[in-house]
Amino acid sequence: MTTATQGKASSTQLENDARQVSSDGHISPAEIAIGVVIGRASEAFDFFVFGLACILVFPALVFPFADHLTGTLYSFAIFGLAFVVRPFGTVLFTEIDRRHGRGVKLTIALFLLGGSTAFIAFLPGYETIGAWSIVALAVFRAGQGFALGGASDGLASLLALNVPENRRGWYAMVPQLGGPIGFILASALFAFFTLNLATEDFIGWGWRYPFFVAFTINVVALFARLRLIATEEFVQMYQRRDLVPVRVADLWRVQGRAIILGAFVPLASFALFHLVTIFPLSYIDNFSNRAPGEFLLIQTGGAVVCLICTILSGTVADRIGRRRLIGICAVAIAAFSVVTPFLLGGDIAGQTAFVFIGFALLGFAHGQSAGATASNFSSQNRYTGSALTTDFAWLIGAGFAPLVALGFSSRFGLAAVGLYLLSGAVCTLLALAYNKRLGLRDA
Repeated sequence: MTTATQGKASSTQLENDARQVSSDGHISPAEIAIGVVIGRASEAFDFFVFGLACILVFPALVFPFADHLTGTLYSFAIFGLAFVVRPFGTVLFTEIDRRHGRGVKLTIALFLLGGSTAFIAFLPGYETIGAWSIVALAVFRAGQGFALGGASDGLASLLALNVPENRRGWYAMVPQLGGPIGFILASALFAFFTLNLATEDFIGWGWRYPFFVAFTINVVALFARLRLIATEEFVQMYQRRDLVPVRVADLWRVQGRAIILGAFVPLASFALFHLVTIFPLSYIDNFSNRAPGEFLLIQTGGAVVCLICTILSGTVADRIGRRRLIGICAVAIAAFSVVTPFLLGGDIAGQTAFVFIGFALLGFAHGQSAGATASNFSSQNRYTGSALTTDFAWLIGAGFAPLVALGFSSRFGLAAVGLYLLSGAVCTLLALAYNKRLGLRDA
């Protein structure tokens, strides 16, 4: 019995339950796109809820013995833990996928992701259980990262392989819509509670609601994704080995260079990702008199701009090419890094401009980053290769960005944050040049 057949057989009950929603088992690219967006948005929501709580909640709840800045830095260190364990989750869940099927893997991964997030909602503070509060927070955060390593379902690759050649840029941006949607939901929820509750009530119970919501969202996302992986198109591709999970050791031996290169190509957008979503709020909270809730509303508006620019990135990429667009965005991000200290460190107008310009750049750059990580893999390695490459890209470019940026800005000023962002843009440009010299693909 082949691996593909084993995967299909062991997931039969889960997939049959999901298939009942579909009348004929046939799913169009548009329906696949919706499933991809739902899945990515649920994952992004979980991570942004945690990231915002690192600024607004955990310094007071989990690290009350430290000053607010130090408590935020401690929280950001735990925030980065998820990105450290994520590749290990990919390795383990790839084996579960190979042995028991994608339905089993997704069910375990998404329940672990949603469960870890929901458990944080019940987290007692340091004043109640002492250091165990820190340990529990770290464990649940590691659970989020480990689960996200198993949340790859191959739907983005399925979508890319079922669209016209001249529309690849458009459909490559579809999975990236989940990021701004997840941030819009998370930031709007936190803004509502911080603006409408007293500080004592917010720290006591208000912050917990978004974490409860996360579990419900993950259940919905799980069902939507199981329905899609049970479709005729997906099963046929799985059996043709277009989307078969491969052993990580074998993948590394055959296409290790593609993994490393793929991790550096989108580095500019990945570095920018948390520097316009999570870090600015921490800077405002620690070094200005602006109300966090009011600034969150500004960021929510910025995320709407990001959503629009992500959509536009698909059209632009189809016209000028994905590689060229990513290169242009890297140059623009480099220029943005120069003005970052002046905008974010300036008045309200400058800070607002930082948010909207940064989110617009993020939309165009991040909109094509998923396709960039997958483009250099052969079809049989695309599924596992894309997941593992994305893990390393997040770890290198974004996992510790809030910690580094806040630490650097508190010690050396915002100019150091600009240099950090500039380094990501330089890495992207160098990786693109190397990619072109090797004659690797742009699609």
